[in-house]
Amino acid sequence: MTDRKRSTALALASALAGSAVLLAAPTARAAVVDVAYDCKTPIGDKSAVSPIDIKAVKEGDGYKLTMSFQKGVSSSPIELGKGAMSPGAVIVVGGAEKVSVPVSGPSNSEAVPPDTPIKITDLSGTYTPKKSGKVTFTAGVLTIKAMGTTTTCTPGNNPGPSLELDVTAAGGAGGTGAQPGGGDSAPDTLPQTGPTDSALALGTLGGTVMLAGAAGVLWLTRRGRRARS
Repeated sequence: MTDRKRSTALALASALAGSAVLLAAPTARAAVVDVAYDCKTPIGDKSAVSPIDIKAVKEGDGYKLTMSFQKGVSSSPIELGKGAMSPGAVIVVGGAEKVSVPVSGPSNSEAVPPDTPIKITDLSGTYTPKKSGKVTFTAGVLTIKAMGTTTTCTPGNNPGPSLELDVTAAGGAGGTGAQPGGGDSAPDTLPQTGPTDSALALGTLGGTVMLAGAAGVLWLTRRGRRARS
């Protein structure tokens, strides 16, 4: 192999390696974040800190979000029987777009003894991005319903996001391309025709053929006249 060919091969290999690194680069950043909840309960105000983990899995045009609590955040003065407690929360989305995603989970599978921190089951919901870009997911308000009462827990320490993710909206909205109501002009394309337009097109085509036929007859007639004269 000549020096020139060897240099070309090395350059190509380096370019491919660089592309592989870019393709393998992570598009998400996750962290377990301590969230200090201030809870309004039927028996007074309480507070607790729980590490929160948020995961996202692509499903169709959206993402399934799962919010996990590593510690309990409230307690009950009486025992909560199996299935007596129903949790729900909000995940706050920021960045490319700002929305709130409700998440919920199953009731407690075992009885919760009195004055014991309530372990919240994993909460899940679906986020379907309307805009493409980098978004963040942060723990929002937690709601616990039990025995006909409602406990509302609000993050009081302005927690940071538990997850950052590059998302793509269905159809690439929010990225490049014309937006509804925007001033971008559409590319020059042939018009789409429906049944009426098709019939009109066929009629025009038939008219063209008829004109061509008439012109041919006229040309032959004139030619014949010239031949006889």
